[in-house]
Amino acid sequence: MEVRKIGVVGAGQMGSGIAQVAAQAGFEVVLVDVAESFLERGLKAIQRSLGRFVEKGRIAPQDLEATLGRIRTTVVLGDLAEADLIVEAIVEDEGEKRRLFERLGSLVKPEAILASNTSSIPITALARYSGRPERFIGMHFFNPVPLMQLVEVIRGELTSEETRDVVVEVARRMGKTPLEVQDYPGFVSNRLLMPMINEAIEALREGVATKEAIDGVMRLGMNHPMGPLELADLIGLDTCLAIMEVLHRGFGDDKYRPSPLLRRMVQAGLLGRKTGRGFYTYDEKGNKVG
Repeated sequence: MEVRKIGVVGAGQMGSGIAQVAAQAGFEVVLVDVAESFLERGLKAIQRSLGRFVEKGRIAPQDLEATLGRIRTTVVLGDLAEADLIVEAIVEDEGEKRRLFERLGSLVKPEAILASNTSSIPITALARYSGRPERFIGMHFFNPVPLMQLVEVIRGELTSEETRDVVVEVARRMGKTPLEVQDYPGFVSNRLLMPMINEAIEALREGVATKEAIDGVMRLGMNHPMGPLELADLIGLDTCLAIMEVLHRGFGDDKYRPSPLLRRMVQAGLLGRKTGRGFYTYDEKGNKVG
């Protein structure tokens, strides 16, 4: 199967990034969200990202215009009917994803592949909702999508080898390195990463050290490019909580219990960069100011 047109559902941080790398790779892209304002914000994020690439000499100015020309936006899910591959990048909530895939499964052409960018929800469960489990797969990108090399490729119990092969090839055309992992809660990336972030939040709650010291230890002592609390703000504390809850339910082990501080911050709406305040505060461009 040859993929020519890619649909992306969700124009947020992840969805806009996926749309960008797909368009840069030469695919025709249809970016869908529920409101024009979300689509406008997603397109502006793509323009800023491409603009930085031009400034750094990574792409030519004409490449910026060509990439944007391959992206069409719409609030009509039915505009994905002729897409060859549809990547879901909506909120990390199984109920929301279930409702979306139930609609997509009956809407898109029979040979189309459905992929989820979920960072933790079991692919086998989502595949069942789609009605086409053989043509369903996990395609987990990393933030910021235009810069991060990895795509976790996760086959469900019934995902066909052909589907896996097509998605691996698409990821490579996007300039990514696809690595196949098994369908376990959190896959590999978040099974390792999220407990570390959660433990950093617990250390802060217990008063072991300040947020600056906790992040500094991991940057300077472990050579991490970003401390775990800074990273949690980048990911979104609501997403971190959702992933920890999936791990906790999936494994039934209290070592994955979300920190009470994480839960309180989400309840207070302190979600990180996207709300301007999490463990740190941020300006409207997402720069840390305090």
